[in-house]
Amino acid sequence: MNPSTEQPNHALVIGASSGIADALIAQLLQDETLARVTAISRSSCPEKWRDHPRICWLFSNYDETTINSIGLQLLEQKKTDPLHIDQVFICNGILHGENFKPEKRVEELDAEIMQQVFHANTIIPVLWLKVLRPLLAGKRSCHMVFLSARVGSINDNRIGGWYSYRASKSALNMLLKTAAIEYARRAKNVKLIAFHPGTTDTALSKPFQKNVAEGKLFKPDFVARQLLSLIAKTPVDGKLSYLDWDHQTIDW
Repeated sequence: MNPSTEQPNHALVIGASSGIADALIAQLLQDETLARVTAISRSSCPEKWRDHPRICWLFSNYDETTINSIGLQLLEQKKTDPLHIDQVFICNGILHGENFKPEKRVEELDAEIMQQVFHANTIIPVLWLKVLRPLLAGKRSCHMVFLSARVGSINDNRIGGWYSYRASKSALNMLLKTAAIEYARRAKNVKLIAFHPGTTDTALSKPFQKNVAEGKLFKPDFVARQLLSLIAKTPVDGKLSYLDWDHQTIDW
């Protein structure tokens, strides 16, 4: 299936309050062929989107119960709604919090913090992968993008550190690789992409921006444009692609 021959008409943005997700929504709404953006977040809809006729804003606290509930809600809606979801963006993720930052040494590992990082970066995204399969499966192509990270690459790990974040992204990549094999049988129209956005000027990267090389700190709208152009040229092939903001393949 060639995505360039089909007009998208419904996009789903999960983790919609993140900086990259906000930029994606803005870019998507510039496409007049897009009939609707369904945004899912634990935060309320920003004022700038509240009266927009093409946005549907849903609440989720990202526990398994509410994720399942939204999946069923969207599946029920599909029975009477002609719109097909052509694009899905899973933007959930954390790197640091009020009481923790990425580990530099093995002595800093903490089981509770590791569970928190894995829940946000690995478990939540794949729970959406589970509930959305029956909704997305069909004849028309769909691209499902997960925000991964280059530091999740095992072969690319040359400097160490960031134990929990690295491992959570590696685990996400493995789960997506496994799911792509199953989706190739049960949802052949869906293309899975693990996307590395680069260091983006958002709250996630704020504490670490001083060490970023000149020209390598990207604005969210740039990343959103790069991602949408990537989707436009990436065919559905039954495989998982691990790609960066410059559309280059990342070594596993």
